[in-house]
Amino acid sequence: MMRPSLAVIALLIAAASGPSLAQQPTPPVPVAPAAGQEPVPAAVPAQPAPTPPAPAQSGPTPQAPAFRSGIDLVSLNVTVIDGSGRYVTDLLENEFQVFEDGVKQDVTFFTGRKNPIALAMLLDSSASMENKLPILQTAATSFVRRLQSTDVASIIEFDSTVSVRQAFTSNQAALESAIQKLHAGGSTALHNAIYVALKELKKVQQTMAAEENPRRQALIVFSDGQDTYSIMPYEEVLELAKRSETAIYTIGLRDPVGTTRGFNNAEFVLRQLAVETGGRAFFPDSVTDLAKVYGQIADELSSQYALGYTSKNPRRDGAWRRVIVQSTRPSLTLRTKLGYFAPTNR
Repeated sequence: MMRPSLAVIALLIAAASGPSLAQQPTPPVPVAPAAGQEPVPAAVPAQPAPTPPAPAQSGPTPQAPAFRSGIDLVSLNVTVIDGSGRYVTDLLENEFQVFEDGVKQDVTFFTGRKNPIALAMLLDSSASMENKLPILQTAATSFVRRLQSTDVASIIEFDSTVSVRQAFTSNQAALESAIQKLHAGGSTALHNAIYVALKELKKVQQTMAAEENPRRQALIVFSDGQDTYSIMPYEEVLELAKRSETAIYTIGLRDPVGTTRGFNNAEFVLRQLAVETGGRAFFPDSVTDLAKVYGQIADELSSQYALGYTSKNPRRDGAWRRVIVQSTRPSLTLRTKLGYFAPTNR
C-alpha cells in the first residue's frame, strides 16, 4: 500500500479540530469548533512582566509532585483479574514485578486509586448501522454517565469521513447530546478515525502535562465491519498506537448471518490494536449486548493500577522493548501494553 502524502496526513490532522474530513478545504485552514463543542484550550505563553527579586527562603523547599511523566519514564496501566474473571483491586506495590526484555525493573511509582482519564469514544455510523444506531446510542450514553467529574471525553463519529462531534469535555450533557446526533450513512474509515483520535489525545495530554498525576488515556472503538474507506495504512495506525500511552478497547459487532469462516481481517485488526496497547477486544453477536460490553469496559477502567519505572537500559536507540508485569500473588492474570519504543537523542 502506498504511503499517504504529507498533504493527506495534514488533512487528517486538520479534521480533528473541524466537523468533518470531507468539509475541510485543501490546503486545510484553521476551523472554529462546531457549536456546542468545548475544546481544551491550548497553552498560551504569558506576557513577560517585571517581577521583584524573590525573597530568601525561610522554610523547607516544597516537595515536587509524586509523579511526572517523561521521555525516560515508562508508565503502565495494569488490569488484574482472578481465576473467576473478577477484578482484583487490593494488591500492594511489593506484589508487582516488572520485567523489560527479561530484566527486572524497580518500580518508582505506584497507585491503586483511579486517576482521571482522557477518553475518546469512536462510533461507527456507516450505512450498515442504520437499524442498530439507537441501541448503540443508548449503550454509549450509559457509559458516559459513569464518567467521573474529573474525567474528560470526546465523541468521534466515523463513516466515509471522520467527525469530531464533541471535543474533550467533562460536560456529560454535551457528550450525550453529541451521541444523539449521530446519523447512519456512508462507508467505514476506521483507520482514519483511530489516527485522528490518537492525535487529539496527544494534544489534550500536552495541555494537562502540569497535572500532579498522569491522566490515563483510552480509546473505545465500536465498528460493525472492516475498514473500507481509509487512506491511512493500518500498519502506520498500529505503530502510532504503540508509540502512544493509550489503551485501546475495541468492540466488533459480528454479523451471525454474514460472518465467513476462517481468517477475519476486521477482527484481527481490532484484536491486535487491543492486545498491543493493553486494552481488550469484544466481539458481541448482537447489538443488544452493547450495554453489557460498555459496562465491562467502565468496570475495568475503574479497577486499574498505575505503575511507573525508569528503565535500567541506558541505550537511546529507539528500539522496541518488551514489557511483562507479574504478581507474586498466585493465580492472577495481569494485562498491560506489550512494550514501548525506547527514547532517542533526537
